[in-house]
Amino acid sequence: MQKLILTTIRNNGYVAEGYDVVSYFSLIAVEGSTNYEYQYDGVKFKFISSENLMLFKANPVKYIPQYGGWCAYAMGFKEDKVSINPKTFEIRGGKLYLFYNAWGTNTLKSWLKSVPKS
Repeated sequence: MQKLILTTIRNNGYVAEGYDVVSYFSLIAVEGSTNYEYQYDGVKFKFISSENLMLFKANPVKYIPQYGGWCAYAMGFKEDKVSINPKTFEIRGGKLYLFYNAWGTNTLKSWLKSVPKS
């Protein structure tokens, strides 16, 4: 298996800034709990429940954000590592994409204008 490169660990030390990567697939962004913490491929994840933790353990590659967890728009179009707002995301083709959203700039909007629907 190819080694995953997860590089968006911020000050809090978690992928997706501690949001539950499994919950995104239910189309909600929810911050995980330290009660359900798990380390995978050298980085930490938090989950909202033992059920979500088990789902992740069964198939981690399914839930890991694309572009190493960096802003998908910035990486996809500019090859630039830009931080994300964990509440701004899209599930497309069964994959999780995270986006920057601050200071009046929401790169998800730019992404949706630039990337054709699957």
